[in-house]
Amino acid sequence: MTAVCTDRKILANAIRALSMDAVQQANSGHPGAPMGMADIAEVLWRDYLKHNPANPSWADRDRFVLSNGHGSMLIYSLLHLTGYDLPIDELKNFRQLHSKTPGHPEYGYAPGIETTTGPLGQGVTNAVGMALAEKVLAAQFNRDGHDIVDHFTYTFLGDGCLMEGISHEACSLAGTLGLGKLIAFYDDNGISIDGEVEGWFTDDTAKRFESYGWQVIPAVDGHNSAEVKAAIEAARAETAKPTLIICKTIIGFGAPNKQGSESCHGAPLGADEIAAARKQLNWEYGPFEIPEDIYGGWSALVAGEQAEAAWNTRFAAYQEAHPALAAEFTRRMAGDLPANFEQQAQAFIAKLQAEPADIASRKASQNTLNSYGPLLPELLGGSADLAGSNLTIWSGSKGITADDASGNYVYYGVREFGMSAIMNGVALHGGLVPYGATFLMFMEYARNAVRMAALMKQRSIFVYTHDSIGLGEDGPTHQPVEQTASLRMTPNMSTWRPCDQVESAVAWKAALQRKHGPSALIFSRQNLAQQPRTDAQLKDIARGGYILLDSMVEGKGTPDLIFIATGSEVAITMAAAKTLQAQGHAVRVVSMPSTDVFDAQPVAYRQAVLPPQVTKRVAVEAGIADYWYKYVGLQGRVVGMTTFGESAPAGDLFKHFGFTPENIVSVARELLNV
Repeated sequence: MTAVCTDRKILANAIRALSMDAVQQANSGHPGAPMGMADIAEVLWRDYLKHNPANPSWADRDRFVLSNGHGSMLIYSLLHLTGYDLPIDELKNFRQLHSKTPGHPEYGYAPGIETTTGPLGQGVTNAVGMALAEKVLAAQFNRDGHDIVDHFTYTFLGDGCLMEGISHEACSLAGTLGLGKLIAFYDDNGISIDGEVEGWFTDDTAKRFESYGWQVIPAVDGHNSAEVKAAIEAARAETAKPTLIICKTIIGFGAPNKQGSESCHGAPLGADEIAAARKQLNWEYGPFEIPEDIYGGWSALVAGEQAEAAWNTRFAAYQEAHPALAAEFTRRMAGDLPANFEQQAQAFIAKLQAEPADIASRKASQNTLNSYGPLLPELLGGSADLAGSNLTIWSGSKGITADDASGNYVYYGVREFGMSAIMNGVALHGGLVPYGATFLMFMEYARNAVRMAALMKQRSIFVYTHDSIGLGEDGPTHQPVEQTASLRMTPNMSTWRPCDQVESAVAWKAALQRKHGPSALIFSRQNLAQQPRTDAQLKDIARGGYILLDSMVEGKGTPDLIFIATGSEVAITMAAAKTLQAQGHAVRVVSMPSTDVFDAQPVAYRQAVLPPQVTKRVAVEAGIADYWYKYVGLQGRVVGMTTFGESAPAGDLFKHFGFTPENIVSVARELLNV
């Protein structure tokens, strides 16, 4: 029988050795945090973490998030040692092209990585989202004697995470919502890249988190396994509050000449210091060498398979007692929409086209939620304190509280960044489809979380209202100009700016059906005129861009000029086109609610909508003009914004900035040389 090492220090030193070796071989990385947190990780992963390396996506596993993601070799070492499909060669290829071990943990690269971390503070915020999802799903699915959703979310975080403002947004809300299965370990080592943090970070972290409503366990020796174990026991016993365990650690523990200083934070230790560390740690093995007895001490394969098998038995009993709920849980965890959603959504869209209404697209969005919401129990909505303005509450919305998490709506408060990153955590957890809203201008507060949703290909739905200078009197501080273009240029972000209630319903349908990426739905404050459409045009909305009006002259196969417009500017552009039509010009209006969806269409379709030979084109949008030159070319024109807005009634602003049929006609006539 193979010997199994049970010495905690030796097992923790395996993490330290792998971390310093990988960083040294890459000549790049952060060895200090993995070496400092190795003892904490050993206790958590070997004694408490419920996971199965053979099935990293098991629904009821505990979630582990390394928020201080620069210490990525910590989690790579843990995954390798415990038996995940992450062989030693991947650790040797740390930070190299096409490896599964990039410089910061990247979701989808290696099994067991629950989220991409690196931008500090977002990992702990994702963890809040995961813990929220666990609490909501438990309330929705668990029944007496059948707890099929019952797991913890653990996160490691450092000084940088706590200094970033998003940690306040997320941790404050976590306390308010009573996320008792969220346990955070603060690596209190007093060091950041610039040196000792006491020169710039003197918060009383314990009092801060106590004020949020967290249980705080202070002054835990992060290198004393017994103290760490006792802290985890106390954290798990507190079910009404999240817990912060403050662990005093020595960064770079084991490196005798660099530990405790910034010199081991973000740079390789160097060959001499690694040799000295091996001696101090009594680590007698060569680079990347792990003896079999140490692998045996770390392996979680048997325990993981047993834990999942026990859950499978419980789920089978649940399935027998509650077959409909079991089927619903399975569907939702797979990320599939109900089988009848497509048909019913299409019926609603057709009904809207047949019953015209001139309403704001934000109101159209709410009406769509009232139609789609009853079909989709997985929806978890929310708003950053503007629900009455962005209309994200629908008739079936029920707020989530600390005492009752069975609802489907989160009051996020004024926390745009926190909301967006929490949504990503909810999406990553599975079982729920999150949407959250704010004014488009305040997407800027949340920009990096929105980017992370796209990077991780998560189905987070970002609802943005008050979409242009049409906001009016609130002025340029609230009027988005460059934000829509920024969203459109983000890889893997699908952005929709619909022109009426019909396009709004299509946009929602597309976002919900987009399983592997986020969507931004951009809606107006002001009423928009509904456009007439044929059945073929109605179908083509889903292509992102389509011919809304073709005003042809007899004998011509293509138009003389093409207008391209989105959102509130479609109606204005249609009026301009009809003026030109009456003057005998062959013009076409293309409504393009989603440029990325249009760009993904076959070439033949795109060229049918925008024939290459028609070079006289005018794009019209109350947003930054520069974006549209990719569609109109150097010979085209853009009626757009080149400055910030002003404070005045919306009608005055549209006239001032040229968003009138008269100005659009003038620009077109200049292009047509008439």
